[in-house]
Amino acid sequence: MTWWERMYVPEVFKGLATTLKHIPQKKKTLQYPEERPERLRPEPERYRGMHRLTKDPDGRVKCVACFMCATACPADCINIVAQPTPDEWTDREKMPAVFEINELRCIFCGYCVEACPEDAIRMDTNITVPVFGRREDFIFDRDRLLSHEPRMDLNGEYMSRR
Repeated sequence: MTWWERMYVPEVFKGLATTLKHIPQKKKTLQYPEERPERLRPEPERYRGMHRLTKDPDGRVKCVACFMCATACPADCINIVAQPTPDEWTDREKMPAVFEINELRCIFCGYCVEACPEDAIRMDTNITVPVFGRREDFIFDRDRLLSHEPRMDLNGEYMSRR
């Protein structure tokens, strides 16, 4: 055996020892998303999370299609198309017909949340970052943004950050 072959053999046995050491350990399977993994450390205080749209007490979207969030967005990832509201909605003139956020382009700066005068858009920490196979799945439309519910603490208060 040459010198190079002798150096290789101990490394093979080290790798085999590592493998054999892990065999008797107990495995744990999480039934995700019903079970969530324990966080090793808390979320950073400035962690913003994913976007969601809020509703007013009547269940309508709070957004008035003012385009301030799209204007404030430095990544230009928000697309809004306005439409007039029904006649029975006397508190606003417009609502979004299309409200899309391209999460692949978003830099999660939070400027859209700060710019919104109606508090219609928020970034919440309980919304899991999705893993999809197609790029089209990362463009969140109005219905998907409205379907995200905020997380509540034990006192029944919202834990979402602005």
